[in-house]
Amino acid sequence: MNTVSFSMSAVKAVLTLALLTCAVLGGSPAIATAATANWVTTWQASPQPTWGPDFLLPTNVPPVLHHQTVRQIARVSLGGARLRIVLSNAFGRQPLVVGGATVAMPGAGSTVIPGSVRRVTFGGQEAATILPGASLLSDPVELPIAALEQVAVSLYLPEATPVATFHWDGRQSAWIVPGNQTLARELRAGHESVLNTTARLLLTGIQVETAQTPRAFVVLGDSISDGATATLDKNSRWPDFLATRLAPHGVAVVNAGISGARLLSDGMGVNALARFDRDVLAQPGVQSVIVMLGINDIAWPGTAFAPTSLRPTLETLQAGYRQLVAQAHSHGVRVIGATLTPFEGALPGTPLDNYYHADKDALRRQLNDWIRDSGVFDAVIDFDAVLRDPANPARLGARFDSGDRLHPGDEGNRAMADSVDLETLLKGIGTPNGSMPTTKQER
Repeated sequence: MNTVSFSMSAVKAVLTLALLTCAVLGGSPAIATAATANWVTTWQASPQPTWGPDFLLPTNVPPVLHHQTVRQIARVSLGGARLRIVLSNAFGRQPLVVGGATVAMPGAGSTVIPGSVRRVTFGGQEAATILPGASLLSDPVELPIAALEQVAVSLYLPEATPVATFHWDGRQSAWIVPGNQTLARELRAGHESVLNTTARLLLTGIQVETAQTPRAFVVLGDSISDGATATLDKNSRWPDFLATRLAPHGVAVVNAGISGARLLSDGMGVNALARFDRDVLAQPGVQSVIVMLGINDIAWPGTAFAPTSLRPTLETLQAGYRQLVAQAHSHGVRVIGATLTPFEGALPGTPLDNYYHADKDALRRQLNDWIRDSGVFDAVIDFDAVLRDPANPARLGARFDSGDRLHPGDEGNRAMADSVDLETLLKGIGTPNGSMPTTKQER
């Protein structure tokens, strides 16, 4: 026992001496660097389970990947000297093998800029296995990237890999090619064809190292936040435009929207309460969350998406929101509620042309009144007031409408982001541990 005590004391003495020596000589030992590094999530694509061929919408991804490379482009909100990527096997039922990965600065199309390609490692190894239900965080990669720049991520899958986890509506071109082409400047298909998709595969997050206090807003939403009708490859979702406004303030905007998402029930992704820990609270640097959810809870019942489901009551929707707020506040995260936008006549000429009903709209308006006036939220963004047609408040204004009477187009997305009062949004963030204001007046 005395020998062990002496050895532990000796170890402590050596570590103390090493730290003091580094401080005197101006060095920074690895143990200190790891403890003081600040990481913030700068981009996200929330994982969803893939669905079967009987679902109303196609997955737009192959059922299995084998000996193939996937290259994807993502625009970050904040930049940094080093980055890390996050991969997910959240809904997989078997281990998933990653045979290699790289990050690079993208060129035109699927090309990358020569000299910018960096190998990605996981625990010092180029290959890694992601267990079922798990995620995988890479080692830091030395690739300086500026705010609002894009990065290309290439992943090689050497073994037969069932596609069980994806993000369906990435609004960004991605490429799938044969073999290990993670280091290739330009992807080549050889005798096979290049497969194109706008879904996200495996890649669910990008983090950057920052010298400042890490600060991020997460947008928890559905297809309106996911950017269902935003122009492809143009980063014109409303959270993208908000990211442009907040980047000069050193604040990241992380899009946790899922098309078809619901607050209380699983849809084209698990319900908001089930994914709140993963998509919001677990994100490094999160200090505030903007919640814009509920329209699919209200409108899906009775449609081809949920023909036998019952519409939720106002009280159950309120209870769901209150639970999100309670969980966020327990982690020192502020919650900004956003009103639901008009949808009269939504999705005409589609199998979902009964998405709208006057009774559903009445429930939306009741919920919006509660979001505005309940005092449950730390702040409120009134997107309903921004996008509605003054002559018919049940409809989107014509210049904001993408054409489907449900989703705003690029101009509507920009109007949403421009309407956000940054002073209100930034109030209270950057405090130690993202602590909440202590009084209602301070909120």
